[in-house]
Amino acid sequence: MHKRLVVAALQLPTLGMNATRLEFYLKQAFQRKADVMLLGEYVLNHFFKEFETMSKAMLKEQTRKHIELLKKFAQKYEITFIAPIILTKKDGFHKTIAKVTPKSISYYEQQILLPYAHWNEKKFFSNDTSDKLKSPMSFSIKGFKVMVMGGFELHFDYFWQKVTEKKADLVLLPTASTFGSHNRWREIIKTKAFLHSCFILRANRLGEYQDEDVKWRFYGDTMLVNPEGEVEMVLEDKESMLVEVIEKSEVSEHRKAWAFERELKGRI
Repeated sequence: MHKRLVVAALQLPTLGMNATRLEFYLKQAFQRKADVMLLGEYVLNHFFKEFETMSKAMLKEQTRKHIELLKKFAQKYEITFIAPIILTKKDGFHKTIAKVTPKSISYYEQQILLPYAHWNEKKFFSNDTSDKLKSPMSFSIKGFKVMVMGGFELHFDYFWQKVTEKKADLVLLPTASTFGSHNRWREIIKTKAFLHSCFILRANRLGEYQDEDVKWRFYGDTMLVNPEGEVEMVLEDKESMLVEVIEKSEVSEHRKAWAFERELKGRI
């Protein structure tokens, strides 16, 4: 019996407190029997540089409302959400990814954050970035092994070693990419999918942020890449939703044909 999974990715700017647009797309996803829906970074919450103009209470309420909505929608539309969300704790803000199913909710706290002067999530958030790295969030659904990692974590081999070790069939990658980095992200994602014999679903946000000197433009380019490293579907730069069927046989055939894992067995 062929194992199939219907995956969806939403390409949106920050939703704020309005859930109307989210449910509009969910109704369509439900009609197409979507099993998993991925959202980009800073869609349920504002971009972290905008937090300075928001009260802590407002951000906390934004998160609370969206978690409640995702719980309700997960049950109503029988879908699993993977959605980046900011949690407010005693020591500050924590950048996490929520997995919301019809029956449960769990969180993955991003382990490596951007540390650069112009984009310093590491300094802003209170995530523990000094502890030893742990395997990212993983789960099984309809016979597929799925792994979730933060967008910036894509750049670190440790996480891809875990993809290989756990034989993940699908990697979910929420991002907030900007500054015309389309081609670099595309090429890295395509290469990782091929080398690690998996599908990669990337959801990148839309929208703009005006800095003192520069306008940050989040360009979309949400995509599904197959184990051959080919882009099966891409949304380019407009608000939209991707819904595609993936087959486990494509992963199995790629692993059998290239046998990367077999050549390493017992040698590392």
